[in-house]
Amino acid sequence: MGSLADSTRSRLLLVLEGQEFTVSELCTVLQLPQSTVSRHLKLLTDEGWLVSTPDGTSRHYRMAHRELDADARDLWALVRERIASLPAARQDVLRVRSVLATRKSRSQEFFAETAATWDELRRDMFGDRADLQALLGLLDSSWVVGDLGCGTGRMSESLAPFVGKVIAVDSSREMLAAARDRLREYEMVEVREGRLEAPPLADAELDAAVVFLVLHHVVAPDEALAQLGRAVRAGGRVLIADMTPHGRVAYRNDMGHAWLGFSREQISEWLTSAGFESITYRELTPDPDASGPALFAASARRAG
Repeated sequence: MGSLADSTRSRLLLVLEGQEFTVSELCTVLQLPQSTVSRHLKLLTDEGWLVSTPDGTSRHYRMAHRELDADARDLWALVRERIASLPAARQDVLRVRSVLATRKSRSQEFFAETAATWDELRRDMFGDRADLQALLGLLDSSWVVGDLGCGTGRMSESLAPFVGKVIAVDSSREMLAAARDRLREYEMVEVREGRLEAPPLADAELDAAVVFLVLHHVVAPDEALAQLGRAVRAGGRVLIADMTPHGRVAYRNDMGHAWLGFSREQISEWLTSAGFESITYRELTPDPDASGPALFAASARRAG
């Protein structure tokens, strides 16, 4: 605890109380050589006042707020009041602002230089649609979500980490076998066999339901959506993604499509009859590399 008797170390703690900095940045703030700053940082870290994280060849230091015990916090409160009034500490505050401004300037320069290629850079670093995966974090973590016509379980796999439970339903035993294999590590996913026109779901069992690229295979979509109206609780949500109307009649024979897409009017009529309200239908921007018809996303809320 005697380490705080040194004003330089106390100034370091004051600077690192609200921000994290590298050694070189701290040299700028305190106007001291690197050897001096490094020596003080090591002592403060050894005594538990600071923690550091590696960043390439550098390290970022910050005050160990959560790790300090009650006595250390009380001591720091006394020392802080004294050190903050020193002229040198007030100068440190001004130089901290300068260092942070430099950081911001570097960031702005980076984005100015890479604006034209930013999407490509981000895709190379994080994948094509990391943004959509992150948006799943908006889901309520207590929800029970139905993945109707789950196929091989890809949608269920995406949903599982973000909700309380996923009920994956499909009528194809082959698809369900693939889904069980894919989802075996997710204890919150339950796989059930059944048709969408008669899904194995209790009344109001679901908080939300997803029907992703499967409704065009269903002979009676109105019956399937009526069943969703039974299985989704009042106030719950449904999301349907499927193809907009198209003329590719070969899909009927080649892939067993019962419907060649759905119009806004069809979907709205069926959802309304099933007890849903606040219906939206939006055409999605086509992927330039995709060969299939354009898609839509329709959502609605189960009436109370």
